[in-house]
Amino acid sequence: MAVGAVEAVIFDWGGTLTAWHDIDFHAESLALAQAVRATPDTSDDHHAVATRLHSAGGEIWGRSRDHQQSATIGDLFTAAGLDHDPELLAAYYEFWEPHTLTDPEVAPLFTWLRAEGIKVGVLSNTIWPRAWHRGFFERDGVLDLIDGDVYSSEIPWTKPSPRAFGAAMDAVGVSDASRCVYVGDRLFDDVWGAQNAGLRAIHVPHSAIPSDQVGHSEGEPDATAHRLADIPGLLAPWR
Repeated sequence: MAVGAVEAVIFDWGGTLTAWHDIDFHAESLALAQAVRATPDTSDDHHAVATRLHSAGGEIWGRSRDHQQSATIGDLFTAAGLDHDPELLAAYYEFWEPHTLTDPEVAPLFTWLRAEGIKVGVLSNTIWPRAWHRGFFERDGVLDLIDGDVYSSEIPWTKPSPRAFGAAMDAVGVSDASRCVYVGDRLFDDVWGAQNAGLRAIHVPHSAIPSDQVGHSEGEPDATAHRLADIPGLLAPWR
């Protein structure tokens, strides 16, 4: 391909720009349960409420996996049959915050990409609001290095829908999928999804994807990055 053929590199977030962490999902649900508004039908047993929330989380992510249907935190509570107060999500946010640290190799990689004239994008399957993600990037000093970012909580679709990848391409201002590379840790959502949408795909293979989150197909990546610092070398043959 011609020099400069790669116009944008778009990244997954969790497990790609952050390290993969195994999560205690019952503890997560207990933190989430603190935002439940008490009603006559609400159990006083936080563990019972947490179990309902955990089950609803499985339903929400199942919709993403099988139908590429997006959701928000509010949708999760709705699926659990619970009302919540968004002002009481502090415990849930604090539960997740230690797992959101940006990989130290992100800043030099993003800086290099922009110096090379390559747009930097983010496309994440998430129920969290945009402000949380951008706050994590700002905290870690990389927000200003991102040209466009899309979170599935603010669009109707999740990866691997081609429309989710299209939204990310629109965000960075690139219209030709063949000139975009997607980097992610999941062979279904990220690799198969990106390739199905016409992008090249680089796999970051360090995440232990839960079996119930594995989709119907697994893509064969165009390249594999064992660390983010590998990416400039992997892009070289495509430029």
